[in-house]
Amino acid sequence: MIGLSTYAFFWQHSELAGEQPGLRRLDAFDMLRRTHELGVPLFQICDYAPIEEFSAAELARLAGLAEELDIVLEVGTKGISPDHLRRYLGIAQALGAPLLRSMLYSPASRPTLVQAEQQLGEVLGAFDDAGVTLALETYEQVSSTALVGLVEQLAHPRLGICLDPANTVAALENPVDVIDRCAPYTANVHVKDFAFTRRGGWVGFTLEGAALGTGLLDFEHLMKTVRPEERGINLVIEHWLPLGDSLEETIRLENDWNTHNLDYLRSNHVDVN
Repeated sequence: MIGLSTYAFFWQHSELAGEQPGLRRLDAFDMLRRTHELGVPLFQICDYAPIEEFSAAELARLAGLAEELDIVLEVGTKGISPDHLRRYLGIAQALGAPLLRSMLYSPASRPTLVQAEQQLGEVLGAFDDAGVTLALETYEQVSSTALVGLVEQLAHPRLGICLDPANTVAALENPVDVIDRCAPYTANVHVKDFAFTRRGGWVGFTLEGAALGTGLLDFEHLMKTVRPEERGINLVIEHWLPLGDSLEETIRLENDWNTHNLDYLRSNHVDVN
């Protein structure tokens, strides 16, 4: 199944959009409706701070809208402290979300691998009882080898990896190697293309997003190795889209990328339903 993330609407729900005359900042309900308008059956509410302040009634209203639009919800956060994960597990349950994506580190916590194993061990039983999968994302602050080792050590059916090959480039990990290493444990995929461009004056490079099929992501290898359709693994579209000359132009490009990336996945025979 193909999905869109809040990161696919990053500039449209940013604080900048709320401060710009003539622009309206999107909220979770707006993004859910946009997802429906694009014919996409999955929306991942990822690193979206306002969700933490939603009342039970607001969560129920969001879940009701998703059901009305026939859209599956997923949730994403950062950090693995037991109290935090239990809080987000409750949010996932309220939204009927079968998957929670997280990262080992949060702005307030950087556990060692030993501490991470202990913390995750405290809560995985609750995830099992709730029928929710916890997917830990690959990113540059923790090597994919260490992440795989942690998942293998815990060996729990409700613990997997959220595979994002682009994130690990900053740690000089080859994306193809990361795909190969993480594929057996992958429970969710963040799909975004990326490329290096020369900085002004040709001093150094900038790593930033690209429309699918125009950058360095080996999409064919990703699909062949992970086999998401066969294994029931969702592909969630994200962007690394830098702010351009104006917010209006950046938002226009953000929407263009959403359309392009969906067309790219459809043309590559990915099931979007």
